[in-house]
Amino acid sequence: MDTWQVQDAKARFSELLDTTLKKGPQVVTRRGVAAAVLVPIDEWKRLQQAARPGLKELLMAPASRIKDLTPERRSFRRRAPVDLE
Repeated sequence: MDTWQVQDAKARFSELLDTTLKKGPQVVTRRGVAAAVLVPIDEWKRLQQAARPGLKELLMAPASRIKDLTPERRSFRRRAPVDLE
C-alpha cells in the first residue's frame, strides 16, 4: 500500500483515486500517523459483506453471542391510579 500525506491527498485527489483503482488501497496520513484508507468500492463491499454474520452463523453462535444481538427491553413506569369520583 502506498502512503499519502493528507495535504498531497487533497491536492492530488484524482491521482489518489486513480492509483487506488489501479493498485488497491491507499493510506492517508496526518502528521505522520495513518488516519484513513481509500479502497476501491468493490473491495469495500466485499469487506462489509464478510464482516456481517450470516443466518447460519447467528443460529450456531453460543447463547451469549445471541444475547448481545437482542435489544434490551425498556421498563415502563406504572401510572398512578386515577380517582374518577
